[in-house]
Amino acid sequence: VFWQNKNRQLRRYEILENIFDETAKEGGITIHDFGCGYGALFQYLSRRPVMANSRYIGTDMCLSMIKAAKDRPLDPRATFIHDVVAREVTDYTIVSGTFNLHINADPDAWRKHVQASLIQLWLHTRRGLAFNMLSRDTERKYEGLYYAEPNVFMSFARKNLSPDSEITLDPILPDFTIFVRRP
Repeated sequence: VFWQNKNRQLRRYEILENIFDETAKEGGITIHDFGCGYGALFQYLSRRPVMANSRYIGTDMCLSMIKAAKDRPLDPRATFIHDVVAREVTDYTIVSGTFNLHINADPDAWRKHVQASLIQLWLHTRRGLAFNMLSRDTERKYEGLYYAEPNVFMSFARKNLSPDSEITLDPILPDFTIFVRRP
């Protein structure tokens, strides 16, 4: 699903895991994966301590992705929902690659849509929100993908979500990750 390769996909998951504080890494939390696709993030997290006594909710707007996620081996810790917004408050929300595919929408309108989505997700998040996006600074760009200005989204997060926000850039990846935490 538009990941350049498996190693880069896994690297993104490793970075996104940094949203979990030390207590959360021991499990007993709820995680919302917004734009979960076929459930790859759950498969990654399912073998990690963070999922001990935890619950995962994957939401995706694409019904075929939700069906593919449900076709994987059943795990009672995971629920997959066909929707376009968060419906339940969870401890953590993770958004990996969800806002990259904009098909040719007006870039300014897409930015506003992404920001409205982040506000809605934050209202349904108790402890921390992590999201990544393709960086406008990357050299290689593909048609139909949205490349965001990292500083614009960092400023947005600090102003509209939480002053306790930080950005991570990885030299291997063409994107940035923003972590937003409740003070």
